[in-house]
Amino acid sequence: MRNLGLIAGSCGGLDTRFAAELAKPAAAMGWRLAITLTPTAARWLTHTGGLAELAPCTDLPVRSVSRLPGETRPHPDPEVFLFAPASANSVAKLALGIADNQALTVLGDVLGAPGVTIVVAYQIQDTRAHHPAWRRHLDTLAEAGVILHRLDPRRSWTEALDLLPAP
Repeated sequence: MRNLGLIAGSCGGLDTRFAAELAKPAAAMGWRLAITLTPTAARWLTHTGGLAELAPCTDLPVRSVSRLPGETRPHPDPEVFLFAPASANSVAKLALGIADNQALTVLGDVLGAPGVTIVVAYQIQDTRAHHPAWRRHLDTLAEAGVILHRLDPRRSWTEALDLLPAP
């Protein structure tokens, strides 16, 4: 069984769609999930009870904070990552190398590494695409080998799983 680093940011629909359309289907496909949440995504899922929906999907702890010195690593090193949903803010930080939370640290540590697949499925407002830096952020990630996909709120997020290699 291959490990999938499943990363989630705080975007609309996280509370109702992340477990149902990403975590559960990925586990059913045969992935062993190493789930990491941005701090805000963890707050949202804690508040809505969504963390409990993730527990049956993985035998690993769901992370949102870094470990303390001396603590063992709670996740293995996946060779495949899916960051979905990724906010415009998180996409920009990842492209700029800003790792100010555990989710971005995990991805930043492997961005551009040979043999590692990263899919970033982002959800943005239509107006964001006009921001002068947005295209540069996407280009930077694409140059690093990241597979980019814009989530459409009218379609299932499960389509992002089709961009991953077979488990």
